[in-house]
Amino acid sequence: MPELISKSGFADLFVDDTPLLDVRSPIEFNRGAFPNATNLPLLTDNERVAIGIRYKNAGQKAAIALGYELVNSGKKQTRLENWQNYLVENPTALLYCFRGGLRSSIVQQWLDEAGFSIARIDGGYKAMRRFLIDTIDKVANPDNIIILAGKAGSGKTHLLNKLRYSLDLEGCARHRGSAFGGRVEPQPTPVNFENYISIEFLKLPFSIPSKLFLEDESRSIGTVSIPNSLHKAMNEAPLAYIEESLDSRIETILNDYIISNYLEYEQFAPTDAKNQFTKSLLASLDRIRRRLGDENYSHLRRIMIKALTSKTNDEALPFHSEWIRYLLKNYYDPMYEYQLDKKLHRIIFRGNKYEFLEWVKQMEKNK
Repeated sequence: MPELISKSGFADLFVDDTPLLDVRSPIEFNRGAFPNATNLPLLTDNERVAIGIRYKNAGQKAAIALGYELVNSGKKQTRLENWQNYLVENPTALLYCFRGGLRSSIVQQWLDEAGFSIARIDGGYKAMRRFLIDTIDKVANPDNIIILAGKAGSGKTHLLNKLRYSLDLEGCARHRGSAFGGRVEPQPTPVNFENYISIEFLKLPFSIPSKLFLEDESRSIGTVSIPNSLHKAMNEAPLAYIEESLDSRIETILNDYIISNYLEYEQFAPTDAKNQFTKSLLASLDRIRRRLGDENYSHLRRIMIKALTSKTNDEALPFHSEWIRYLLKNYYDPMYEYQLDKKLHRIIFRGNKYEFLEWVKQMEKNK
């Protein structure tokens, strides 16, 4: 294995889910990282700050000397053992720090002296991050994209996941994209969200050119935002508009936002699932209170409380269906229809989910 992995190998390491040994400090790692990376730092946050101050005041040589002093023999041995244990479990791992410079070179040298070989990534985290940003920019072409549109509950995400050439942005964001879209698992950092999107793009089977399907989204998905270049392309790309009945959409929302979400809470907080689910649902309603108006808000909240305080699922689900129906008819549908009027010129397909899948099938045959 070469000592340095250059930019030409970046795509393969992400596509292959190559294990990555990240020796940056914890604070750097928490700001942004890659899905297959494990943080085993050379320096703690405090050590890194102290070395940075020494570098500023006395130069590089003094900073390096302080680094060796801080990572004394006992600390060095502990950290070396952590890296060795990681390599035993992940023999194909690659090594990097922020710029692929001093820290990763030191770790590579220490491991080599201990009999462990590991290749280092040229340019480190910064170079790989730049590569992923550039990948998004290359994909962000409206000529290559078709946007899957439709009213809330049309099952767009489910349809996307049935397509070969698609990417689920909401899945990358761990959020379903509305005031009620929060999930149990926390959302990624903004940087990690962008990294996930880019890596998913790299993993698509684009050996044969084809259209990429994305769901119609506002720029923000919960606490993260779609990269500017990609969202701009999405706003210019043609639309495939999914039309489903109100009853069908209510059933989809009931399954995705109530039944599925509650099961997630049972998995992550089995002793407090009902309480946490109740708080989450009511907080979601609170987020749109001003736009609903007090009368609509109070009406919806009363029905939600009936659903959430029901003793059985059979008793609760009709109440959940009732508030979902009311919210769609009086809030989400009118808002979406208003927005759709501005996009009518972009629609290239209109039909139900079965007709859409057949349309995509024919498109793939004719390409």
